[in-house]
Amino acid sequence: MNALWPRFLKVAYRKEPISSFVVIFGAVDAVIGGVGERWSLMTFGLAMVGIAIALRWWQTQQQEAEYSDRPATRFLPASPSRTPLPMLSTTKRQPPH
Repeated sequence: MNALWPRFLKVAYRKEPISSFVVIFGAVDAVIGGVGERWSLMTFGLAMVGIAIALRWWQTQQQEAEYSDRPATRFLPASPSRTPLPMLSTTKRQPPH
């Protein structure tokens, strides 16, 4: 678990740095408020974490809906063409004299 935790944080922070910062900021506020018995600070921190996670979840739902509405892009024709491909030759060309 100790080896996976830093890797998970790095991947999450690189993917969404702003929402990850807000989650870390809220978590630190919640810990400081809980340890120092400052319940308003702890509540504020937990609210920040909850809002950041909900916002990130909402953004991923919007992205998934956007991708599902788009038709698939095809780069190759649906059926093979009737003309055969040219044959490759192995003979080397002579350089011009």
